[in-house]
Amino acid sequence: MYIVVTGKTEDEAIRKALEQLGMDRDDVSVEILERAKSGFLGIGASPARVRVTYGPEESEVIPEPVKPARKEPVKETAPKTPEKKETPRKERPRQPEQKKPAREEKPVREEKKQEKKPAAEKAAEQENLPLCEDDNAKRITAFLSGLLQQLESQAEIKVYEVEKGRYRVILEGEKLGQLIGRRGETLDAIQQLTGYAVNSGADKRIRVQVDAENYRRKREKSLESLAAKTAEKAKRYRRSVTLEPMNAYERHVIHAALQDVAGISTYSIGTEPNRRVVVSYDREKK
Repeated sequence: MYIVVTGKTEDEAIRKALEQLGMDRDDVSVEILERAKSGFLGIGASPARVRVTYGPEESEVIPEPVKPARKEPVKETAPKTPEKKETPRKERPRQPEQKKPAREEKPVREEKKQEKKPAAEKAAEQENLPLCEDDNAKRITAFLSGLLQQLESQAEIKVYEVEKGRYRVILEGEKLGQLIGRRGETLDAIQQLTGYAVNSGADKRIRVQVDAENYRRKREKSLESLAAKTAEKAKRYRRSVTLEPMNAYERHVIHAALQDVAGISTYSIGTEPNRRVVVSYDREKK
């Protein structure tokens, strides 16, 4: 039996596991799955992950002895029958070949290749969001251009105005996984830094959402599915279920998805960045 625990460092992850199991270090074996990374300015940082094994070890599976292969009897080949001599055929007189009329080659039409648009850009077009080039958009683009240069990314920046005072930034290009990070942590950090930089010294605050490869929408659907499954689990066992740590936006998605579900109530516990949502079975809410 084993558990997987994360922590800022390997030692912290091991300490958490021992506290959770109530065991000493000599009673368990530890395997480091991922070492902690500090990242650049906190961007791209990832915690350490360890697997702590405890309890009786599983018995080894003894492979069955391999049975010797059976020798197949050699098939006797039948004696070859003498080949019959073919009688020469009379050659027919050849007819003069008729030349076929040459086919007219039709000009090949050059098909225009349709460039595949990123999913995030398609979503923006479906919402009829206009590309924005006002002063706020220029400040957003200027800051992100410098930040992406430090991260050695060639991503293209497109800014859309969702509504007055609210902007959506879409990063386009190849290999954007490093900008998204584990569970969107890097993308959240880029979004937070962009908001701080743009609103610093400004008279009116604006909201900035940064997206890449339509990650935000995919994450919303994943969280809504997680909320539904957790609510069913809470109802089935009639007990509270605590989810993994999430940022404020992700916690809001969980709360909104379950606010009208009968017999279920939600609330948050803990402090940032380890604040979690608790999905609770509520007998009165029916």
